[in-house]
Amino acid sequence: MRVSDEQRTRRPPPPFRQLTVLATVELTHHMRRVVIGGPELAGLAIDEPAASVRLLIPPQNGPFVIPTWTGNQFELDGQRAPIRTMTPRRFDAARLELTLDVVLHERGAATDWARRAQPGDPVAISGPARGYPIDADARSYLLAGDETALPAIGQLLEALPERPVTVIVELSTPDAEQPLPDHPGAITSWCHATPGTDPGQAFAAAVETIDQLPEAIWIAGEAAAVQRLRKHLFERRAIERQRVSAHGYWKFGRSAT
Repeated sequence: MRVSDEQRTRRPPPPFRQLTVLATVELTHHMRRVVIGGPELAGLAIDEPAASVRLLIPPQNGPFVIPTWTGNQFELDGQRAPIRTMTPRRFDAARLELTLDVVLHERGAATDWARRAQPGDPVAISGPARGYPIDADARSYLLAGDETALPAIGQLLEALPERPVTVIVELSTPDAEQPLPDHPGAITSWCHATPGTDPGQAFAAAVETIDQLPEAIWIAGEAAAVQRLRKHLFERRAIERQRVSAHGYWKFGRSAT
Protein backbone atom coordinates (compact mmCIF):
# COMPACT_ATOMS: atom_id res chain seq x y z
CA MET A 1 0.00 0.00 0.00
CA ARG A 2 1.33 3.41 -0.95
CA VAL A 3 1.92 5.76 1.98
CA SER A 4 0.46 9.23 1.44
CA ASP A 5 2.30 12.46 2.21
CA GLU A 6 -0.18 13.04 5.02
CA GLN A 7 0.63 9.65 6.53
CA ARG A 8 4.35 10.40 6.31
CA THR A 9 3.94 13.66 8.23
CA ARG A 10 5.27 13.37 11.74
CA ARG A 11 3.14 14.13 14.74
CA PRO A 12 4.09 17.63 15.94
CA PRO A 13 6.17 17.69 19.12
CA PRO A 14 5.09 19.77 22.12
CA PRO A 15 5.25 23.53 21.49
CA PHE A 16 8.26 25.54 22.59
CA ARG A 17 8.18 27.38 25.90
CA GLN A 18 10.01 30.70 25.64
CA LEU A 19 12.25 31.22 28.68
CA THR A 20 15.15 33.34 29.90
CA VAL A 21 18.66 32.55 31.10
CA LEU A 22 18.69 33.19 34.85
CA ALA A 23 22.24 32.27 35.87
CA THR A 24 25.41 30.51 34.73
CA VAL A 25 27.99 28.62 36.79
CA GLU A 26 31.34 27.10 35.81
CA LEU A 27 31.16 23.59 37.28
CA THR A 28 34.49 22.45 35.80
CA HIS A 29 36.67 23.46 32.87
CA HIS A 30 34.57 21.02 30.84
CA MET A 31 31.03 21.75 31.99
CA ARG A 32 28.98 24.91 32.37
CA ARG A 33 25.67 25.11 34.19
CA VAL A 34 22.98 27.29 32.62
CA VAL A 35 19.83 27.86 34.67
CA ILE A 36 16.82 28.90 32.59
CA GLY A 37 13.30 29.72 33.67
CA GLY A 38 10.16 31.76 33.39
CA PRO A 39 6.38 31.64 33.75
CA GLU A 40 5.99 29.31 30.77
CA LEU A 41 7.52 26.48 32.81
CA ALA A 42 4.29 26.37 34.83
CA GLY A 43 2.65 23.00 34.23
CA LEU A 44 5.83 21.29 33.01
CA ALA A 45 5.95 17.77 34.43
CA ILE A 46 9.02 15.53 34.39
CA ASP A 47 7.72 12.25 35.76
CA GLU A 48 10.75 10.01 35.14
CA PRO A 49 14.48 10.56 35.74
CA ALA A 50 16.82 11.03 32.78
CA ALA A 51 14.07 12.60 30.67
CA SER A 52 15.22 14.99 27.93
CA VAL A 53 14.06 18.31 26.53
CA ARG A 54 14.65 19.92 23.16
CA LEU A 55 16.65 23.13 23.45
CA LEU A 56 16.25 25.80 20.78
CA ILE A 57 19.67 27.41 20.39
CA PRO A 58 19.35 31.22 20.16
CA PRO A 59 21.30 32.97 17.40
CA GLN A 60 24.46 34.76 18.40
CA ASN A 61 23.21 37.84 16.56
CA GLY A 62 19.77 38.80 15.40
CA PRO A 63 16.26 38.32 16.78
CA PHE A 64 15.17 35.23 18.68
CA VAL A 65 12.36 33.56 16.72
CA ILE A 66 10.37 30.42 17.53
CA PRO A 67 10.64 28.10 14.48
CA THR A 68 7.75 26.81 12.39
CA TRP A 69 6.74 23.14 12.36
CA THR A 70 6.59 22.02 8.70
CA GLY A 71 5.16 18.56 9.32
CA ASN A 72 8.58 16.90 9.41
CA GLN A 73 10.86 19.31 11.25
CA PHE A 74 11.13 22.77 12.80
CA GLU A 75 12.47 25.33 10.34
CA LEU A 76 13.71 28.91 10.39
CA ASP A 77 13.98 30.75 7.06
CA GLY A 78 13.71 27.44 5.21
CA GLN A 79 16.52 25.79 7.19
CA ARG A 80 16.38 23.17 9.94
CA ALA A 81 16.20 25.00 13.26
CA PRO A 82 19.22 24.64 15.60
CA ILE A 83 17.69 22.28 18.18
CA ARG A 84 19.62 20.00 20.55
CA THR A 85 18.30 17.28 22.83
CA MET A 86 19.53 17.63 26.41
CA THR A 87 18.87 15.98 29.76
CA PRO A 88 18.31 18.63 32.44
CA ARG A 89 20.08 18.16 35.75
CA ARG A 90 17.15 19.45 37.76
CA PHE A 91 13.69 20.95 37.45
CA ASP A 92 12.39 23.16 40.27
CA ALA A 93 8.63 23.41 39.77
CA ALA A 94 8.21 25.83 42.68
CA ARG A 95 10.81 28.30 41.36
CA LEU A 96 10.03 27.57 37.69
CA GLU A 97 13.71 26.88 36.96
CA LEU A 98 15.33 24.28 34.74
CA THR A 99 19.02 23.52 35.24
CA LEU A 100 21.09 22.45 32.23
CA ASP A 101 24.66 21.17 32.67
CA VAL A 102 26.35 21.45 29.27
CA VAL A 103 29.59 19.63 28.40
CA LEU A 104 31.98 21.98 26.64
CA HIS A 105 33.43 20.37 23.52
CA GLU A 106 35.86 22.24 21.27
CA ARG A 107 32.97 23.60 19.23
CA GLY A 108 29.33 23.00 18.45
CA ALA A 109 26.00 24.79 18.70
CA ALA A 110 25.25 23.79 22.31
CA THR A 111 28.85 24.37 23.44
CA ASP A 112 29.03 27.80 21.82
CA TRP A 113 25.67 28.78 23.33
CA ALA A 114 26.63 27.63 26.83
CA ARG A 115 29.88 29.60 26.68
CA ARG A 116 28.18 32.85 25.65
CA ALA A 117 24.92 32.52 27.63
CA GLN A 118 24.28 35.38 30.06
CA PRO A 119 21.39 36.21 32.40
CA GLY A 120 18.58 37.84 30.48
CA ASP A 121 19.25 36.00 27.21
CA PRO A 122 16.19 34.41 25.55
CA VAL A 123 15.97 30.65 25.07
CA ALA A 124 13.25 28.06 24.52
CA ILE A 125 12.63 24.40 25.28
CA SER A 126 10.14 21.78 24.16
CA GLY A 127 9.23 18.55 25.91
CA PRO A 128 9.98 16.65 28.00
CA ALA A 129 10.43 13.30 26.30
CA ARG A 130 10.07 10.06 28.19
CA GLY A 131 12.71 9.28 30.78
CA TYR A 132 13.96 6.05 32.35
CA PRO A 133 11.27 3.85 33.93
CA ILE A 134 13.08 2.48 36.98
CA ASP A 135 12.69 -1.23 37.57
CA ALA A 136 11.76 -1.18 41.24
CA ASP A 137 12.15 -4.96 41.45
CA ALA A 138 15.78 -4.99 40.30
CA ARG A 139 18.21 -5.97 43.04
CA SER A 140 21.14 -3.99 41.59
CA TYR A 141 21.81 -1.27 39.02
CA LEU A 142 24.56 -0.12 36.66
CA LEU A 143 24.89 3.49 35.50
CA ALA A 144 27.67 4.10 32.98
CA GLY A 145 28.61 6.85 30.56
CA ASP A 146 30.84 9.78 29.73
CA GLU A 147 30.60 13.39 30.93
CA THR A 148 27.48 14.02 28.84
CA ALA A 149 25.69 11.42 30.98
CA LEU A 150 26.45 13.15 34.29
CA PRO A 151 23.17 15.13 34.50
CA ALA A 152 21.12 11.97 33.94
CA ILE A 153 23.28 9.94 36.33
CA GLY A 154 22.72 12.60 38.97
CA GLN A 155 18.96 12.34 38.51
CA LEU A 156 19.05 8.55 38.61
CA LEU A 157 21.08 8.43 41.81
CA GLU A 158 18.46 10.64 43.43
CA ALA A 159 15.65 8.37 42.24
CA LEU A 160 16.99 4.80 42.56
CA PRO A 161 15.98 2.71 45.58
CA GLU A 162 18.51 1.88 48.29
CA ARG A 163 20.14 -1.07 46.56
CA PRO A 164 23.63 -1.61 45.13
CA VAL A 165 24.46 0.81 42.31
CA THR A 166 27.63 0.58 40.24
CA VAL A 167 28.52 3.94 38.65
CA ILE A 168 31.17 4.23 35.92
CA VAL A 169 31.96 7.64 34.42
CA GLU A 170 34.60 8.42 31.80
CA LEU A 171 36.32 11.80 32.10
CA SER A 172 38.22 13.56 29.34
CA THR A 173 40.67 14.90 31.96
CA PRO A 174 40.99 14.37 35.74
CA ASP A 175 39.79 17.90 36.53
CA ALA A 176 36.40 17.10 34.99
CA GLU A 177 35.39 15.10 38.07
CA GLN A 178 32.53 16.58 40.08
CA PRO A 179 30.46 15.55 43.12
CA LEU A 180 27.54 13.20 42.54
CA PRO A 181 24.45 12.90 44.73
CA ASP A 182 24.83 10.67 47.74
CA HIS A 183 23.30 7.21 47.41
CA PRO A 184 23.76 4.64 50.20
CA GLY A 185 24.39 1.79 47.79
CA ALA A 186 26.47 3.56 45.13
CA ILE A 187 30.10 2.82 44.33
CA THR A 188 31.54 5.22 41.75
CA SER A 189 34.52 4.57 39.49
CA TRP A 190 36.00 7.45 37.51
CA CYS A 191 37.95 6.31 34.45
CA HIS A 192 40.06 8.60 32.29
CA ALA A 193 40.12 8.63 28.53
CA THR A 194 43.42 7.41 27.10
CA PRO A 195 45.13 10.04 24.91
CA GLY A 196 44.84 9.10 21.25
CA THR A 197 41.75 6.91 21.67
CA ASP A 198 38.21 7.82 20.74
CA PRO A 199 35.91 9.17 23.45
CA GLY A 200 33.80 6.58 25.24
CA GLN A 201 36.16 3.66 24.86
CA ALA A 202 37.36 3.84 28.47
CA PHE A 203 33.92 3.53 30.06
CA ALA A 204 32.92 0.87 27.53
CA ALA A 205 36.01 -1.19 28.42
CA ALA A 206 35.27 -0.77 32.13
CA VAL A 207 31.76 -2.15 31.70
CA GLU A 208 33.08 -5.08 29.68
CA THR A 209 35.31 -6.15 32.59
CA ILE A 210 32.41 -6.53 35.05
CA ASP A 211 32.04 -10.23 35.83
CA GLN A 212 28.58 -10.17 37.38
CA LEU A 213 26.50 -7.49 35.72
CA PRO A 214 23.78 -5.77 37.77
CA GLU A 215 20.18 -6.64 36.97
CA ALA A 216 19.23 -3.22 35.51
CA ILE A 217 21.66 -1.44 33.18
CA TRP A 218 21.58 2.20 32.02
CA ILE A 219 24.31 3.51 29.70
CA ALA A 220 24.67 6.74 27.73
CA GLY A 221 27.35 8.75 25.98
CA GLU A 222 29.27 8.78 22.71
CA ALA A 223 27.28 6.83 20.11
CA ALA A 224 30.01 4.43 18.93
CA ALA A 225 30.88 3.50 22.52
CA VAL A 226 27.23 2.85 23.32
CA GLN A 227 26.90 0.71 20.20
CA ARG A 228 29.99 -1.24 21.25
CA LEU A 229 28.35 -1.96 24.60
CA ARG A 230 25.05 -2.95 23.01
CA LYS A 231 26.91 -5.58 20.98
CA HIS A 232 28.85 -6.74 24.03
CA LEU A 233 25.79 -7.01 26.26
CA PHE A 234 23.36 -8.54 23.79
CA GLU A 235 25.63 -10.72 21.64
CA ARG A 236 28.53 -11.70 23.88
CA ARG A 237 26.87 -11.68 27.29
CA ALA A 238 23.34 -12.65 26.14
CA ILE A 239 21.75 -10.04 28.42
CA GLU A 240 17.99 -9.72 28.01
CA ARG A 241 17.19 -6.52 26.15
CA GLN A 242 14.58 -5.41 28.68
CA ARG A 243 17.35 -5.15 31.27
CA VAL A 244 19.24 -2.52 29.26
CA SER A 245 18.54 1.13 28.48
CA ALA A 246 21.23 2.47 26.10
CA HIS A 247 21.43 5.96 24.59
CA GLY A 248 23.86 7.52 22.13
CA TYR A 249 23.95 11.15 23.23
CA TRP A 250 26.48 12.44 20.70
CA LYS A 251 28.75 11.28 17.87
CA PHE A 252 32.49 11.86 17.88
CA GLY A 253 33.71 13.66 14.75
CA ARG A 254 30.31 15.02 13.79
CA SER A 255 30.09 18.79 13.93
CA ALA A 256 27.18 19.97 16.00
CA THR A 257 26.82 23.33 14.29
